[in-house]
Amino acid sequence: MAHFTKATSLHDWLNQRLAVDTLRRVLATEYWIPKNINFLWAMGMVLAITFGILLISGIFLLMYYQPNVDLAFDSVNYTIMQEVGYGWLWRHVHGVAASVVFLIIYIHMFTGIYYGSYKKGREMIWLSGMLLFVAFSAEAFSGYMLPWGQMSYWAGMVITNLFAGGSLHADGLVEWIRGDYVPAQAFLNRFFMLHVLLIPLAILGLIGLHFGALRIPHVNNQDGEELDFEAEAAKYKSGDKKGSKVIAFVNDFMSKDMMVVGIYLIFFFYLVFYHYDFAMDPVNFDPADGLKTPAHIYPEWYFLWSYEILRPFSTDVGLIAFAFAQVIFFALPFLDRSPNAVPASRRGLFKYWFWAMLIDMIILTAMGKVPPEGLFSTIGLYAALTFIGLWIALPFITKFEKKV
Repeated sequence: MAHFTKATSLHDWLNQRLAVDTLRRVLATEYWIPKNINFLWAMGMVLAITFGILLISGIFLLMYYQPNVDLAFDSVNYTIMQEVGYGWLWRHVHGVAASVVFLIIYIHMFTGIYYGSYKKGREMIWLSGMLLFVAFSAEAFSGYMLPWGQMSYWAGMVITNLFAGGSLHADGLVEWIRGDYVPAQAFLNRFFMLHVLLIPLAILGLIGLHFGALRIPHVNNQDGEELDFEAEAAKYKSGDKKGSKVIAFVNDFMSKDMMVVGIYLIFFFYLVFYHYDFAMDPVNFDPADGLKTPAHIYPEWYFLWSYEILRPFSTDVGLIAFAFAQVIFFALPFLDRSPNAVPASRRGLFKYWFWAMLIDMIILTAMGKVPPEGLFSTIGLYAALTFIGLWIALPFITKFEKKV
């Protein structure tokens, strides 16, 4: 048993039992961040703040939401929006945050790709981040079901049908997921439980894993410079803060983070008060009707790129392409064979690969919103093929990349 002495203060009492000084040192005051980084490194904190906003606003909405197929639509669109004081505000905050969080995730993801923050030693940072992306996607999809509007119902119908596996005809699996032959009360109950309990718990755990994965290799920097963190930290602690190439996470880096967060919150609440409608599909303001299929079914904007990879092909080929798109980002640290962990602008062919991938995903997103007809269908097909081709080409264009 550890040796305990008479505590001289509450802090000392807690420190002997919880090692609060050690935790503060390991996670905050002696967690070192490179100086040569830009505002894009604040996106992780922006994501954490946005997740906090989603949790708080979700709790307020949960007080009045009714997870019942006969009551859910009215509880959202009448009770919360019209009868509860400032209920409209909490719904707008939740809806905008649920959409904007993916914009920040994509910025964070492509920042990591551009600066090689997934390279050797940092694989777990990337993999835990991609697990967070999957968890946030599941959270968003389950939440989209809860208003029980037309697009909620039919998006749920289409997405769960994917689990039939095309020619495999695994209809039993689809019915097991839904708890019925079609989306109904059991379906709503399950997605409600996932949205308010299981997936948020998974996200909290993955945030801890993601942050913990940063501790040993530390974050990358915008120059790709390999730092001796121990030596630079020694300079910092000896008083040579100007000469050191690192700063402490708390309070140095956090102060920069908070400035970016402040600017982001201005943008966020501008959307909440003036352009909240971008996060709310007009079709979803009609109650769910299993006998009336919408003219054009599509997911929220952040899923459109992967949805468009599914659409241009036959059922079986489309499902394979869709599955490929869901998992391929996990393989990035292993497909990129280059020894360089530097910005893409210094990496030969990879810089063209990066911008081609980014532009292609934007095109896929745009095409996923429009009906698959005529020119749009052709563009969607070539964009989907380009996406697959870029990933197949990645190991070859990076294998012979010269050491920078």
